[in-house]
Amino acid sequence: MVRQLSARRLAVAVALASLAGYLDGCGFILLGGYFVSFMTGNTTRLAVDLAHVDWSAAGLAAALITAFVMGVMAGTALTSPASDRTVHILGVITASAALAAALAPTTAPAVAGSLLAFGMGAANTVLAQRQDVAFGVTYMTGALVKVGQGVVRALRGGDRWGWSRHLLMWAAVAAGAVAGGLASSLLASSALWIATGAAGVLTSAAAVFRMRRGRARTP
Repeated sequence: MVRQLSARRLAVAVALASLAGYLDGCGFILLGGYFVSFMTGNTTRLAVDLAHVDWSAAGLAAALITAFVMGVMAGTALTSPASDRTVHILGVITASAALAAALAPTTAPAVAGSLLAFGMGAANTVLAQRQDVAFGVTYMTGALVKVGQGVVRALRGGDRWGWSRHLLMWAAVAAGAVAGGLASSLLASSALWIATGAAGVLTSAAAVFRMRRGRARTP
């Protein structure tokens, strides 16, 4: 749960949520109304496209959902209960974003979109605990449910601010999506390079932290 994360892990979660929002904003524009991190939305689009017998659109939605699940599989395969594999998974996200940014101007949008969805699937495993996803950084419906539940509990005398972390996650996705939408409007598919750079910074920071922690543990 978000409320159980350390300050460092919460910072990582917020950064990933912001990145997911940014890429979803970019992806929404690139794909004409489909998502790269919000699979509930793609599931609804898939169902509606099938109902309208629009096989091309349904195929796009199905491809994005499949790529997302494959990303989760890849991230889970890298996760280990014995060691921190955050750097490896962040590396996968960075590589996926970079490849999508490189291919977006010259290939069908579905190709770049599927690469981004793959990366977002992997992103949901970064904060995995014992190979089970503690929570997903792109599941904002659940975050809003927690906000509502937390506010009521606070009014009843419970934890006064327990809901605030979930609201922070939602706000991070929303802010990221605003940035992604604006960047895409100005830079088109080149906006994806900004996300690639941000993912690269996160990967480098995680690598430095891991190195320093390793040195601290060395007698």
